[in-house]
Amino acid sequence: MTTSKPFLASTAADLMTRDVVMIPQHMSLRAAAHRLAQASISGAPVVDSKGRCVGVLSATDYVHWAENAQPAFREKHVMGGPVCSEWQIVDLEMLPTNEVTEYMTPDPVTVTPATPITELARRMLDAHIHRLIVVDREGMPVGVVSSTDILAAVASCDHRPLEH
Repeated sequence: MTTSKPFLASTAADLMTRDVVMIPQHMSLRAAAHRLAQASISGAPVVDSKGRCVGVLSATDYVHWAENAQPAFREKHVMGGPVCSEWQIVDLEMLPTNEVTEYMTPDPVTVTPATPITELARRMLDAHIHRLIVVDREGMPVGVVSSTDILAAVASCDHRPLEH
């Protein structure tokens, strides 16, 4: 959190990551996995040709793909043993080249930069998600707030007793 305002007055603009990695909707699932892995993130907004957010692609979507893969493909390409990272689920080169729109979560949960921290937390809890896409008036991503961002804000807030 970069401001000195009270913790509960924090907004998405205060907490969000502004350097947003975006996935074009026509990118292949394989290329998107490479982009996410290179950025060391587990999900990103999917945008249309005008830059508007049309979905989210996350590690969960890859898990769903792996669960639904044909048994013969799964046996040959899905790694066995313990998984220490989302990207160990499959060999990236074995991912389909189909467009991400076939695998992404459509209708993403979005917020504006002015959304208060309490509403951010409520939206994540209600939707059982770990990231919110912060969009401008045109629906273009301008930031991402993750559950880790909210936890970091809580951990860094001032816990001095209130003065009466």
